[in-house]
Amino acid sequence: MACDCNRIHNVVPQLKFSPYTSKNLEVRGNMDRTYNLNGGFKPTTKRFADLDGPDFYPTPRWATFALIDNEKFKGDIWECACGDGAMSQVLSETGERIISSDLYNRGFGEIGHDFLSTERSSPNIITNPPFNSAEGFVATALRQAQGKFALLLRLAFLEGANRSRTIFHKHPPSRVWVFSERITFYPKGMKVTGSGTTAYAWFVWDKDHAGPTELAWFKPGYKQRYA
Repeated sequence: MACDCNRIHNVVPQLKFSPYTSKNLEVRGNMDRTYNLNGGFKPTTKRFADLDGPDFYPTPRWATFALIDNEKFKGDIWECACGDGAMSQVLSETGERIISSDLYNRGFGEIGHDFLSTERSSPNIITNPPFNSAEGFVATALRQAQGKFALLLRLAFLEGANRSRTIFHKHPPSRVWVFSERITFYPKGMKVTGSGTTAYAWFVWDKDHAGPTELAWFKPGYKQRYA
């Protein structure tokens, strides 16, 4: 697929993509509270129920199409927080085998699989992690992704002294794809009546990448094209 983007190189230093160790990045403890719902920078309340399990907000399909239009994935893709399969269904457009799992029963994929304690590995991992577990998902994916993994996160994930120390100076992403259009998360079946107030980006870690972190923007139009 042709790259639909404008790209510049960021000044974030690129360090060696080293294996995860619990000493460097904790999975469950010491989360940066600026990214936690209990911290100072709270995401929109539309996603609050996502922490409980029964309620969730599927990722709009256009947001996943933006990723696979600009990133190549070879081999199996594991969607490890699959919800009702909204993202998995789009990922199937890559032609690769899609493995889907979730901690909760949302009617799709393997049920009861806790990604934060998994021993399963995969060539690729792609998901939209729960807000309160974003750093844990990074830590686990660093260990379990054999080639590449991509997480849909708030752009503000780039902020925070703790993440700077535990993630970005030890395991910087290969690419950060910023959305030009705002993503709106709504409960399944609810009519979308407005645009979101929070900026999001796809953070991609690629073990074949060499050089500094690349910062890129998706051109507008994905929302209209794939809505």
